[in-house]
Amino acid sequence: MTYSEIVKQIKKQQISPVYLVYGSESYFIQQFKSVITNAVLGENKDELAVYDLEETPVQEVVRDAETFPFFEERKLIFATNPIFLKAKPGSLDFEHDLAVLEAYLDQPADYSIIVFIAPYDKIDERKKISKQMKKKASVVPCNTIKEQDTGKYLDEMAVRYSVQLDQDAKEIMETEVSANLHLLEKEVEKLATFAGKDGVVTKEAAEILLSHTPENSSLRLVDAVIDRDLHKAISIYKDLEKMKEEPIALIALLAFQFRMILQVKLLKRKGISQFDMQKQLRAHPYVIKIALKRERRFTLEGLHRIMDKLAETDAQMKQGTMEKSLSFEFLLYDLIQNQ
Repeated sequence: MTYSEIVKQIKKQQISPVYLVYGSESYFIQQFKSVITNAVLGENKDELAVYDLEETPVQEVVRDAETFPFFEERKLIFATNPIFLKAKPGSLDFEHDLAVLEAYLDQPADYSIIVFIAPYDKIDERKKISKQMKKKASVVPCNTIKEQDTGKYLDEMAVRYSVQLDQDAKEIMETEVSANLHLLEKEVEKLATFAGKDGVVTKEAAEILLSHTPENSSLRLVDAVIDRDLHKAISIYKDLEKMKEEPIALIALLAFQFRMILQVKLLKRKGISQFDMQKQLRAHPYVIKIALKRERRFTLEGLHRIMDKLAETDAQMKQGTMEKSLSFEFLLYDLIQNQ
C-alpha cells in the first residue's frame, strides 16, 4: 500500500500491530509518527516508549511490547535505527537477538503497536529478517518525492497553515526549495507567520523571506545584472561571501543561469514551445518561465559576450592572476556596464 493509504487506515482506527517505516524523507516519517501517536494514544502519552536500536537490543523492545500497559488499553513503541536491516550494519557493543523478533512478528501482542523506523534509502531485502518484516509488518514507504510533485505538497501545506500562495510565490518556492519537504514545510510555516491567518504570500515576500541558498542567490544576482544595479549585485555577493561561497563556484552558478537564458533564446528562435523546452533542457517549468522573460533583455551577441567574460574570469581565478574576490567584483562591474 502507499503512504497515503496506510495513513487513511490509521485515521479510521485500522491499526496494525507492527509497522516498518523506511525511507529518507524525514517529512513523511515525522507526519506518520504524529498520525499514529494521535490515533493510538490521543492526548495521553504515558504509554509511549522510544528506543534507539543502535543503543538498545531489539529483544528489550520485544519484552516491553509483551508487557501489559499500565495506564491505557494500548501502548505505542517507536524503535528507531534498526540497523540489522541494512546490508552493512556495522558493529555494536551488544547483539540483536533476531530470533526473538521473528517469533514476535509471528504472534504480536494485541495491546502493543511497534513502529520500526528505518531512515534509510534501502534495506537489505536478501536478509531473512528483512523478508519477515516486509511479510508480517505493514510497510510504510517514506521515499523522497519527484520534483514535479512538489506543487501538490506545497498546496497541502498552505491549507494546513491557513495561508494562500500567489502563483509567482509558489513557483519560486518550488524552484528554490525543490523536493525537500521538511525544508519546504519550515519555509511555509515562516511565510504563514509573516502573512497571518488567511493571508496571501506574494512573490516579493517569498523572495525576501525564503532562506537564501547559493542557487537562489545566483538568480537574484542575474536579476541585478539585468537591472544594471551594481550596488545590489555587490550586496548579494557580500551575503554569499558570508555564507563561505567561493567566487569560482559563483561563476559556475552565474554561467548556468546565463547558459539557460541563451539556450532558451535559441530554442525560441526555432519555434520550440515552452513545454518542449522543459523536456529538452530537463528544467523546472519556473526556470524556463524566468529564462523566457530574461532572454528578451539580451541579444545573442550580448549573451555570448557574457559567457566569454565568465570563462575568462574563471581562468584568471584558477591561474591566480588576480585576487578572487576583487576579480569577481570586477566581473560584476563588467557585466553591468557592458550589456
